[in-house]
Amino acid sequence: MPWYIKTEQFRAPAEEMGEHLAAHRRWVRQQQEQGQNMVSGYLVDGHGQPGGGGLLVLEAETYGVALALVQQDPMILSGCVEWRLQRWIPVVGDLCLGPSGDL
Repeated sequence: MPWYIKTEQFRAPAEEMGEHLAAHRRWVRQQQEQGQNMVSGYLVDGHGQPGGGGLLVLEAETYGVALALVQQDPMILSGCVEWRLQRWIPVVGDLCLGPSGDL
């Protein structure tokens, strides 16, 4: 199944995003529990500090299915991120994603 990556950039400082980030984490966990192969995380700078955005990696049958799914993400629904969805075609290596206790 094809892979898709949603990149996002926060429109406000990370410390102001707490409520939206919590809703996003709940949504990702719910999607995972329903069998959706999806992983979400922060982007950090060279010093390990949050860089004001994140990535969501997911599998979906088509771009349209991936788009419909990510448009349900509370981070997008809240309007607090600039975002972009793209299909990702791995060329070398293998990718194994799964839920983490860190979400």
